Amino acid sequence: MPKDIESKLSRSAKSMKRSAIREILKLLQNPEMISFAGGLPSPESFPVEEVKDISKSILENQGAAALQYGTTEGDPLLREMILKRHSDQGLEAAQENLAISTGSQQALDILSKIFIDPGDVIICGLPSYLGGLSSFNVYGAKPEGIPFDEHGMRVDLLREKIEKLVAGGEKIKFIYVIPDFQNPAGITMPESRRKEILKIADEFDLLVLEDSPYRDIRFEGKTQKLMYEMDQSGRVITLFTFSKIFAPGFRLAWLLADPLIIDKFIMAKQSADICSPVFVQKIAAEYMNRGLLDKNLGKTIELYRSRRDHMLECFNKYMPEGVSWTKPEGGLFLFLKLPEEMNADEVFDLAVKNNVAFVKGSVFHCNDCGKNTMRINFSYCSKETITTGIKRLSGVISDYMKMH
Repeated sequence: MPKDIESKLSRSAKSMKRSAIREILKLLQNPEMISFAGGLPSPESFPVEEVKDISKSILENQGAAALQYGTTEGDPLLREMILKRHSDQGLEAAQENLAISTGSQQALDILSKIFIDPGDVIICGLPSYLGGLSSFNVYGAKPEGIPFDEHGMRVDLLREKIEKLVAGGEKIKFIYVIPDFQNPAGITMPESRRKEILKIADEFDLLVLEDSPYRDIRFEGKTQKLMYEMDQSGRVITLFTFSKIFAPGFRLAWLLADPLIIDKFIMAKQSADICSPVFVQKIAAEYMNRGLLDKNLGKTIELYRSRRDHMLECFNKYMPEGVSWTKPEGGLFLFLKLPEEMNADEVFDLAVKNNVAFVKGSVFHCNDCGKNTMRINFSYCSKETITTGIKRLSGVISDYMKMH
């Protein structure tokens, strides 16, 4: 073995950091730990029997094709079913606008690879999805964060930030947004705000990377148009995933974009994994073809709505005064805010000792802020576990307040 591996690493490898969330998930090895940390769908939502039946059918009727390499663009039937579902929802796209990816995290990585040079600026929210920030960081991007109000990214501060960066000679590549049930804040951006951001992107000729993993998990309120639908100039790239609406273990997702962007994406993906797993693509295609996706999704939505409502009830009942939280219309998360002088990083250490875990809000902030925030997942735990976990967390926060 070489004496000094570190000296041989690339700059991008040296900039890599372990995922704070993946590291926290190791805590689940403790059977006494109640974790609100992961963005885990509930196993109760997994259609095991349907997948078992479909898998058997595919192996019997398409066995050789299912176990062979496939096209980089994706399985033809799966692509057809995805476009049909989008069309039924009012979004028109063509085959040349669509590509399949091995999870939306791969899409974030590949898009970072094809657009980001070291030193390029990307605009993101404060807070923003940790997986996105990690992908941008590996390719040398300089993230610039924009604070939120109750409707998401503040456009007045967005314009001000971009004007300042442009005047300083900085090269901005794209604006990264999660407009529906944002991770981690749980906020949904109204159409008016989406239009304002698109207008700014048009004015400064920026791409918009619209991450939409939770859009279909809406409990209440009106569905807002995707920025992709409102885009007139081909600058929006939108990511979707089966992980939250079907099976995260399949690692299957897709993106919609201008054909030129899709073409570059396909070329980059060919050097990454050649193609996403063909067998699981065929399972997903047949699952959709049988009408099972939306049928089972309705059950998932009801399950998660019930758990969100129960968690909010527990917050109202047990959380000490001075703590506030978002009330998301859908998705998997809510964001909890402690008084400004409190440090959620310190609360985390105390919480783990009391067998309850969350994700520190600071990891979602590219500017080292958000020390008084935390992300809480409500989709994974049962109501009984939620009650016990929130009691523990509330007790820890109360004790911390007394010490400070």
